[in-house]
Amino acid sequence: MPKIYFVSDIHLGLGSKAEERLKEDRFISFLDSIKKDAEQVFIVGDLFDAWIEYRNVIPKGFHRTLSKLDELVRNGTIVHFLVGNHDCWVRDYFSEVIGMKVYLEPFQVELQSKKIFLHHGDGHSKNDIGYSILKKIVRHPFSIWFFSWLHPDIGLRLARSSSKTSRQYTSQKHYGEGDGMTEFAEQKIKAGNDYVIMGHRHIPSVNNIAGGTYINLGDWINGSRYAVMKDGKISLREWESQQE
Repeated sequence: MPKIYFVSDIHLGLGSKAEERLKEDRFISFLDSIKKDAEQVFIVGDLFDAWIEYRNVIPKGFHRTLSKLDELVRNGTIVHFLVGNHDCWVRDYFSEVIGMKVYLEPFQVELQSKKIFLHHGDGHSKNDIGYSILKKIVRHPFSIWFFSWLHPDIGLRLARSSSKTSRQYTSQKHYGEGDGMTEFAEQKIKAGNDYVIMGHRHIPSVNNIAGGTYINLGDWINGSRYAVMKDGKISLREWESQQE
């Protein structure tokens, strides 16, 4: 049976040019390694550290990753992209040019006879009022309209500043067992989902709760984590090129 892959929080563009080159090399090698058996790939938010897309302009520096995603789609792999809090300002480049399926909101999907709920994970930390306000401002139609009239160099600079603020705020939050993300996952499992898959917290974990499983995908900043589904079971793994 073909495999289904899940990955999140690559945060392309976060570090120095040298650091990002190495990280992108890893991610592209990972995509290369799965293209023979990947029926579907789900990117569960924050592929980029800061992404703002204009009608005729996209950020430079990610050509190799975009080309590899295009290659996957052309080879018949269905690639899904659920936006995160760092790349929520997408327009139609991914869907119309590459052919990916783009989701602006969390969603449920049935795969290999299992119900799976996918959510990037942002906004579920307890007492996270500050982030909730920031999220509403950033994603408000007026903000999107305002940025669309800025020169791309200015817009991208502001987007990176917003991304930095969001990251600093999130890094101060505690994501323990009693945090809202785990409680949210438990609610979704009780509602009939077999799996809940999220990212955002940058800490990989597998939690068996309420008769189902909550998986947090970790990130590609501190490792190379991904999840794979085969025969109805999902496992969390660390990718290493010599093992593929």
